Amino acid sequence: MTHILLTGGTGFVGRQILQRLLDGGASVRLVLRGDAPAPAGVEVWRTDDLFATPDAVLREACDGMDIVLHAAWYAEPGKYVESPRNLDCLSGTLRLAQAAVAAGVARFVGVGTCFEYDLDAGYLRTTTPLAPRTLYGAAKASAFLTLSRLMALEGRSFAWCRLFYLHGEGEDARRLVPHIRARLAAGEPAELTSGRQIRDFLDVAEAGRRIAKAALSGVEGPLNICSGVPVSVADLARRIADEYGRRDLLHFGARPDTPGDPPCIIGEPSVV
Repeated sequence: MTHILLTGGTGFVGRQILQRLLDGGASVRLVLRGDAPAPAGVEVWRTDDLFATPDAVLREACDGMDIVLHAAWYAEPGKYVESPRNLDCLSGTLRLAQAAVAAGVARFVGVGTCFEYDLDAGYLRTTTPLAPRTLYGAAKASAFLTLSRLMALEGRSFAWCRLFYLHGEGEDARRLVPHIRARLAAGEPAELTSGRQIRDFLDVAEAGRRIAKAALSGVEGPLNICSGVPVSVADLARRIADEYGRRDLLHFGARPDTPGDPPCIIGEPSVV
């Protein structure tokens, strides 16, 4: 049986990863904050703040583990992109990795983002140069580069799963898809941008499945967790509106497009 330390396992993506790990027969030690309720079927390790946990305590959390699967990061919608808390997450991630090495963990798997890439490339492969434009993207890219080298030097296995545009179960109400659904369900207009942006959307349950499979498979290096299918924001909104029969409530152009927002972000899915 594979023993895995999972961080972020109650978050939007993490809960999907957790379920797939358990379905695959893994033994999971789940990092939980404070007195948060524990899911069934897991061993629980508690801390008030993972990223501020002392090194010695992090090492204890990693003892006896075969894999550390690190999905925790600050990701509050509307705030995380340029938040200085990304620096805390970066430093805490590196200390967790060092603790894993010290505890003899053979494999470290992290969760990154498509925003690490040079988004002007449009079609993003794992070989696309990194050129993050936000503090969030820069912190994730820094973690990837540092961990890649550290794990290679220590002779440990390492994979980095880059997420694209996820939606689905447990999504924060402030994100695009639940926002549209809530407005339409209430019979109220959904005020949107032009909707011309082309994006790579993937259901979070599928993303969780792929990350869990990647962790257990032993595949190494950067991985794109994406669909590879180009869909405009407008087309996505129309699909949702058709469920309610209310395309008339989609008000495209009511909000300005974000300056400098790339017109197209599509990934080449990694084979997992």
